[in-house]
Amino acid sequence: MGHPLLRVVHDLAAALTVGMFLLGGLLMPEGKNTQRRAYAGRLATASATVWGLAGLLGGVMAYSDLSGTAIGSSGFFSAYWTNTWQLELLRAPAITSSAALVIALLSSIERGRNAMAWLFFASVVAILPLALVGHAAGSADHDSAVNSLAFHLVGATIWVGGLLALLLLWSRLGKGAAATAARYSKIALWCFVLVALSGLLNAAVRLGGFGELTSDYGILVLAKTAALVVLGGFGYLQRERVIRVLERSPDEKAPRGAFARFAALEVLVMGATVGIATALARTPPPGGEEISASDPVLDRTGYPTPPDFTVTRLLTMWRTEWLFTTVAVIAIGVYLAWMLRLRRRGDSWPIHRTICWVAGWLLFVYVIDSGIGIYGRVMFSIHMIEHMIISMGVPLLLVLGAPVTLALRALPKRKDATLGPRELILATVHSRATRFFGNPVVAAVLFFFSLVVFYYSPLFGLALQTHTGHVLMIVHFLLTGYLFVWSLIGVDPGPPKLPAPLRLLVLLVTLASHAFFGVALMTGTTLLVPEFFNALQLPWVPDPLDDQQAAGAVAWGTGELPTVILAVLVTADWLRSDNKEARRQERQAERDDDADLKAYNEYLAGRAGRGGPPKE
Repeated sequence: MGHPLLRVVHDLAAALTVGMFLLGGLLMPEGKNTQRRAYAGRLATASATVWGLAGLLGGVMAYSDLSGTAIGSSGFFSAYWTNTWQLELLRAPAITSSAALVIALLSSIERGRNAMAWLFFASVVAILPLALVGHAAGSADHDSAVNSLAFHLVGATIWVGGLLALLLLWSRLGKGAAATAARYSKIALWCFVLVALSGLLNAAVRLGGFGELTSDYGILVLAKTAALVVLGGFGYLQRERVIRVLERSPDEKAPRGAFARFAALEVLVMGATVGIATALARTPPPGGEEISASDPVLDRTGYPTPPDFTVTRLLTMWRTEWLFTTVAVIAIGVYLAWMLRLRRRGDSWPIHRTICWVAGWLLFVYVIDSGIGIYGRVMFSIHMIEHMIISMGVPLLLVLGAPVTLALRALPKRKDATLGPRELILATVHSRATRFFGNPVVAAVLFFFSLVVFYYSPLFGLALQTHTGHVLMIVHFLLTGYLFVWSLIGVDPGPPKLPAPLRLLVLLVTLASHAFFGVALMTGTTLLVPEFFNALQLPWVPDPLDDQQAAGAVAWGTGELPTVILAVLVTADWLRSDNKEARRQERQAERDDDADLKAYNEYLAGRAGRGGPPKE
């Protein structure tokens, strides 16, 4: 009984921490004579401390259950420490708990607006390791279960935590209550959708069919679904009947009291939902979760061996990777919503930029979900095709979409000194970190040397065999590629760009270095990650070293087309800059009647009168 209760305390403390940082850093206005943010910071520090300590104590109790040894027995804590960092079931919660205690320490030191905003994002990231444990980790569709659980945890934590924080701070919000509640309501709606869809996917993966809804696990899923529907109804009533009235009459007591009552009821239902979720996490899904190790590919990647390789299957097979597919769908949807917002107010947006942005994300989804992503997990050559497209092809299209410029034109400006999406984007693009990493030389160094470090270190093996490593690999490829392309041809706001000739030089040097990497793979006689590729025993890859050398040819050859396109775009930017400067000089000459040219001619005439033409 103690462990489930401790888990509820852990989850609620984590949610309250996230919610306090959300309100203090991003949603809640601060008046000249108010101390709302400081109070929220103190509560966040306390809840983060409880979160971390509850997690560590839960880890001790979990190890006691797993090992069958009593807490405090001889050698218990030394064995617990050793096994915590060897078993993912214990390691992931320990990482989250340790992060929570670090967050509590940082929150006790600094509680300003910017610090609380950073700690909000840090707290959300700290939750993610929990998606790697529990029944999701043992699911036959491991990656889908983990991804859906990650979305579920983030959505539920922000939703529950935001409401808890709003309720605890309600009496202190004063005239800022309407704005804070309205901003939270929009976030809560996104969280509701995220929780509902991710919960549906997670239940489908674990249950395996409608017939299992009558099992103990299925009944808990239905109970949680009913609670979610009730919460959605509460949220709708809050937005339509309370928040709208509160925005029109922020000083009236009636809507303020109604909001507090609705929020209290929501918190009670949320508490029951958290309890159901805790019971669900401790209930085995029906049908068992044993994963056969007879398939060497399944044993090492979590996916069964794909059918024999053919070009047709490479292009037509499909397996949805929900994490990155969801990110792509959201990126496209938000971009189109911003574009339509501009159109409705009469502003234009270049259609070619929209086409580039949508095409970039569609290409990304195709590479991740198609046969390229499927065979890329077991064949080095196909993996390299995936790498080249994600790091060079997709960023080229996304950068041409100019998303930052569109966001800054479409998003409203906050007038109460809080950090909205527009303010966060501006702070990011003008930060010191962006100024440093956005320099083409630094971006090129990061783009190339991280490539070498990745493939010639254990990181490559982790990316092939672990879900976390695979996700981080894709994110790294996309971000470094985007940063490199943006530093060369980006039109979005950011640090000053180097002159076009220097950018062309950086591009050519990077191309040469990239080609050198490809040649090194082509001529190499030592197989990278042999314990992985040799163990797969794929009939269509008789010699993994030959496949690795083919990957080198891919790395060498596929970089040419994106490089040519980048070179053309940099050159075009060079010409536009020269033409703009020429037109500026012409306008200046018209205004001052060629004063600069006349002064230079008089200088030449004076020099000629003193003994001939000026010396060069």
